[in-house]
Amino acid sequence: MNSIYSFIIEPKENRYNNSKKINDKNLILNTSIEDHKFVSRNAIVVSVPRAIKTDIKVGDEIIVHHNTFRRFYDVRGIEKDSANYFKDNLYFCYLDQIFLYKQNNSWKATDGFCFVQPIKKKTDTIISEDTEEPLKGFITYSDGTYDDNIIVGFSPESEYEFIIDEKRLYRVPIKSITIKYDIKGTEEPYNPVWV
Repeated sequence: MNSIYSFIIEPKENRYNNSKKINDKNLILNTSIEDHKFVSRNAIVVSVPRAIKTDIKVGDEIIVHHNTFRRFYDVRGIEKDSANYFKDNLYFCYLDQIFLYKQNNSWKATDGFCFVQPIKKKTDTIISEDTEEPLKGFITYSDGTYDDNIIVGFSPESEYEFIIDEKRLYRVPIKSITIKYDIKGTEEPYNPVWV
């Protein structure tokens, strides 16, 4: 079963990631289907498109757009599946809806994008909240344009937040990288405790 222009995928576990295990209890974080932050983005590739040449293979884990598995209510209040729904827990997914793919236990960004982990902000005061340096971070996953673990700056409002392997990362277009910084050795990744 192959599509001409679309990948066919299935959720890695569930359509929604709206619970968190704390010790031996399950905490429900959200009960609404409408909040995109709790829609699962992890998927497994079931088939690849016939008309597109890609490095992504059947069985690869991928990170997809938040609307891929999302359910919503139409104007009449009837619950519906996303336009990507195919059948039996299978979904169509176009190449531009795939952000990362995992092969040989290693993530790689799709062409034109990288994933940046924010840097912890250094403060001179004794009492301070943990915060991050604005518009600056370590490249964690790249499309090959930049090496991993270099520090870059990026344009305002070019970033989009993801949680990948319990790390908060920003997806940033390569064209929005504005500067490459020298590493001083004192920089620390910023990963808030809620992640």
